[in-house]
Amino acid sequence: MGQREEVRPSCLSLLTYHRELLVSRLRSVPCILDNLLASGFVCEEDVEIVQRTATKTDQVRKILELVQCKGEEACEYFIYIIYKVCDAYVDLQPWLKDINFNPSSEVALLDVVNTDPISRFSEKLRRGMSQDTSFIMSYGQREETRLEELYTDTLMELLNDCNESLGFLESLHTLLGDHAVFNPQGETISVMGDAGVGKSILLQKLQNLWSNKELQTDAIFFFKFRCRTFSLFKDSEQMSLRELLFKHNCCPDHDPDDEVFEFILRFPEKVIFTFDGYDEIQMNDLMNVAEPALWETAQGFPEGSDGRTGTEIQSRVIRKKVALRGFSPAHLNTYIHLHFKKQEHRELVSVQLDASPHLCGLCSTPLFCWIVFKSFRHLHTMHDSFHLPDTCITLTDIFLLLSEVFLSRSAAPAPSLLKKSTRCASETFRAGLRSLTAFAKLALQGMERGSFIWSQEQMSECGLTEEDLSLGFLRPVGEFDASGGAATFEVLHVTLQSFLAAFALVLDEQAPAGSILKFFTECSRKRNTFCVPFQVCISGSSKSREKNPFATNEHLQFTNLFLCGLLSKAHIGLMEHLVSPVLLKKKRALLKSYLSTSVKSHLHGLPHYDGEDGKKVHVLPNFLWMLRCIFETGSRDIAQTTARGITADFIKLGYCNVFSGDCTAINFVLQHRHKVLGLDMDNNNISDYGVKQLKPSFSKMTVVRLSVNQLSDSSIEVLAEELCKHKVVKILGLYNNHITDVGAKLVAQIIQECPKLRVVKVGKNRITGVGGRYLASAIQRSSSIFDGMCVFCALRMWGNSIGDEGAEAFAEALRNHPSLTNLSLSANGITSRGGRSLSEALKENSVLRIFWLVQNELTDDAAPHFADLVQADTGLSHLWLISNQFSVEGIQQLAEALPHNSALKEICVKGNQLSEEEEKQFVAEKRLRFH
Repeated sequence: MGQREEVRPSCLSLLTYHRELLVSRLRSVPCILDNLLASGFVCEEDVEIVQRTATKTDQVRKILELVQCKGEEACEYFIYIIYKVCDAYVDLQPWLKDINFNPSSEVALLDVVNTDPISRFSEKLRRGMSQDTSFIMSYGQREETRLEELYTDTLMELLNDCNESLGFLESLHTLLGDHAVFNPQGETISVMGDAGVGKSILLQKLQNLWSNKELQTDAIFFFKFRCRTFSLFKDSEQMSLRELLFKHNCCPDHDPDDEVFEFILRFPEKVIFTFDGYDEIQMNDLMNVAEPALWETAQGFPEGSDGRTGTEIQSRVIRKKVALRGFSPAHLNTYIHLHFKKQEHRELVSVQLDASPHLCGLCSTPLFCWIVFKSFRHLHTMHDSFHLPDTCITLTDIFLLLSEVFLSRSAAPAPSLLKKSTRCASETFRAGLRSLTAFAKLALQGMERGSFIWSQEQMSECGLTEEDLSLGFLRPVGEFDASGGAATFEVLHVTLQSFLAAFALVLDEQAPAGSILKFFTECSRKRNTFCVPFQVCISGSSKSREKNPFATNEHLQFTNLFLCGLLSKAHIGLMEHLVSPVLLKKKRALLKSYLSTSVKSHLHGLPHYDGEDGKKVHVLPNFLWMLRCIFETGSRDIAQTTARGITADFIKLGYCNVFSGDCTAINFVLQHRHKVLGLDMDNNNISDYGVKQLKPSFSKMTVVRLSVNQLSDSSIEVLAEELCKHKVVKILGLYNNHITDVGAKLVAQIIQECPKLRVVKVGKNRITGVGGRYLASAIQRSSSIFDGMCVFCALRMWGNSIGDEGAEAFAEALRNHPSLTNLSLSANGITSRGGRSLSEALKENSVLRIFWLVQNELTDDAAPHFADLVQADTGLSHLWLISNQFSVEGIQQLAEALPHNSALKEICVKGNQLSEEEEKQFVAEKRLRFH
């Protein structure tokens, strides 16, 4: 150590030698002066001399002269300031590494206070964001709940650029990490999800984590935007990026040289932007904002509805995709414990949820769950007894409950301290009809004008008073008038705006009755889906677009759905207290007639095509909305009409964004179908709750495809019970769920007891060797159970963990099996031991045609056994050994066996342990494929 100190150059000489570099790169002169003055290395007169110097570079030269005159310690302290306040002196951090700066113990004892504008602004942002995000402000103006007291994680699915699942994010803290990044050049993380699934609250939690320095990132600035507030910009107003950043967040203090903004422009990778409601953005709002490159290179979090519709971000800027899937059962249980402090309430709610899979499905959407729990707690407090409805609760029921809670706030207090003995919803709505009508009128006008936000003047025109604002339907947006009061308001959530707009259509006695169908007409029009490139939104374009924040028509679809619910038979009793019974009857008849006609038209227009399982139809997104509306009506007649109109033998609902609550609507229609039907619901989000709701329909299903749907063993229990009872299933798809060995045993039961079953797909689950034995045994036994009439032909097990134990069990099942033609045991941890058993067994099988052992652990030890299999020429046509551990010697044995086989079309051996030169040795054998 002593020798190193002797040869290390002095700090004084370093400042002399690197003088020009320091002059050109040193910024934030005031921070240097503040610390030199506070530590006594310069005096007030010295500071004044520096400050009187005209340019910043001359100021730096003057400071260097001063500290060099003060000696070695002053020079070292000068460098130490740069070392400690690294945010302010980013450009000089490489220089510190080059000179290998390490402060002496004496200088390290001296204080350095960060007075740099950049660092101070970062701290100011953190303080302000902490205050803004610590409370959930969506519970009405007079209620506040701490974020940490109620925030619950949801399922956060990571997607690739083709929207295929990459697994789930374990913690929001790591959202900015490199895991699941499919485009390293991109800087945008897209957060998608349905209305009410928790996108906004996730961004709020993300912001709160950053403000408390708990987010894993080195970003020092974080700017948050709510895209709907951009509609407040005047059409003629041109806003610079500086104004946009600082007006919507906060302004830097004591920054005469504009260092903060300059830093943002120079280091965009140190900046995070979040855009809440990106699908609501208006092109014209940001046309003239400068510095587009910043937005492309900073870290961005646009949040909006599912990317299949509406305003989309250009794919080249997307780094990572996250799709929110709502509460899992564990999340829901956590939320119950956070929401209800009393154990008796927790137990009561849990019992009611357990009794209703449909209600559980609805509660997997956080917004709907909050409404249900809030309503339960409020109404249980007000009345002697309150239970959630015993019948199948609809979305309309949920929003009626919320409205009842809000309207009950204006009701006169009970004359005694005792709870009211009875609850009368119609009385509450009748008493609050004036307020409800005013809110509904405002919401409908917003739908018609394409507006989320209203001024005080607009609200007054609709008849809203100051007292009405405290009910909870509206909340302040953030703009304030001269007196400090809120200047603009928005509805609590866009789905509530849709509900109120539907209420307005029902309550309106002046407009023609047929006007209730106006949004059905709008949604039925063919709409062109357009993609809005992210950089175009910022940098400006000569193309103009109509100003409309509703980039999708989802808000109109919800309005139609709520209209169906409000005019349903179940709510006649309530609505007759609010609107003329004669007019109500007329509107109900109009709606029923329209739905019946449009259902027939829609089904007739669906694209049909013929497949090996009969006539197939791939439904469009509107089909799902149609089913939702039919369920809200509760009309058995319309459901039967729809069921009769489905003439196809197979319905494909894959990638249709079906969530668990939709399964009741699907079942409501399919239960009226008499013929058998195939149903493909792969790549949705139905979960265990959805499977339970579909239970009555499984009796008719010949094809059950539920891959990628968050299913656990409890779903397989339901399937086993129903499919084994009715024995009509032919294809069962359960790929990429959460099935364990317990579920594998139930799948084995289905294989054994369903004689028509041909194909089972259980890849990418959690099945070990134990589950592998169950399945292999079932396949083996099925060939004898059905008296030689076994039709089972394909099992796909890719991506489990059956290992050699499972492989040996499958080897026994394969011997002389009469019908199995297709088997995949890829990615199952099978070694040469298991491979040897399988290859030996297959020499006694003349039926199997396709066999995949991709991504296992097969080595040259297994090669002679597979060579013997090839030489046996059993009829196998496709053998895939991709991504194993064969060397050139092992592949040579396979190549030598191939001339003795006439049936084998290919052996795929890509990704084994051969060099390119070694692969060229086998170029003559065309059936041996390396690419």
